[in-house]
Amino acid sequence: MTGRTVAVRVPATSANLGPGFDTLGLALSVYDELTVSALPDRRLEIAVTGEGADDVPTDDSHLVVRAIAHAYAAVGKELPGLRLTAHNAIPHGRGMGSSGAAVVAGLLAAKGLLAGEAEFGPDLLLRLATEMEGHPDNVAPALFGGLTIAWTGEAGPQHKKLLVHRGVSPLVFVPEFTMSTSVARGLAPLHVPREDAVFNVSRSALLIAALTQSPELLMAATEDKLHQSYRAQAMPATDALVQRLRTAGFAAVVSGAGPSVLVLADGPGQRREAVAVAAEADTPWEPLLLAVDVKGGTVRDYTEGSTTRS
Repeated sequence: MTGRTVAVRVPATSANLGPGFDTLGLALSVYDELTVSALPDRRLEIAVTGEGADDVPTDDSHLVVRAIAHAYAAVGKELPGLRLTAHNAIPHGRGMGSSGAAVVAGLLAAKGLLAGEAEFGPDLLLRLATEMEGHPDNVAPALFGGLTIAWTGEAGPQHKKLLVHRGVSPLVFVPEFTMSTSVARGLAPLHVPREDAVFNVSRSALLIAALTQSPELLMAATEDKLHQSYRAQAMPATDALVQRLRTAGFAAVVSGAGPSVLVLADGPGQRREAVAVAAEADTPWEPLLLAVDVKGGTVRDYTEGSTTRS
């Protein structure tokens, strides 16, 4: 609907969480926020501040705009002109789901702009987001919040949202350097030894229990043999920090495709100790002491003044 303006807020995410390769994801309390207006003509106006402001395109190749267009096409609606104002807080190229957040932001913006004209239910949003992102492990927590298990079946991409134990305290160490997700994914082998697959199945099952019921099991539950060791060659500083933290007793993993490092601490005090350990590393790391986001992406219609979850 032309003349309508919506505000969207989408959390950062961390995927894999160690053993849950391409399956598990966690929403974190860092947010990209944007407003989108539908214009009566074909104009496209984009203004970006914050993370990536000097790097992201300001034409129709902008990922949020592409996601809006994808949603409009999916419901057979003509794309209007758009005014997009974004403030990005999610670090780009650091394994915190910035591209997934942009896709989700665009889809939720379309949902808000087309309210009353088209229905975007959770299944459709997840399917559209997965079509653009390629896999659902980042977009599911960005859409729905909390801890998500994502899989693809005959009905398409599916998810299950779980509440995280209140004792779990996420900590992300963000480096100055970036890592290409496609490069990182290419380093993981197509085939792995059976014993490694069995190892990760057991750890993934244990991780669900650790995150939802028993945080004291997080150290054992975050062990992995499917992807992190293969990617270490491309991210030696990341691998070194993960090993340093794990040797000191912290449940540290590569965040998504890296190069950030996620620590799943079992309390705020343990996070402070982990920050002290990381401060001794040769590479500088910015510590982000975060909470688990439980809402996921939201969209608010300025006109109606209401907020709805995805």
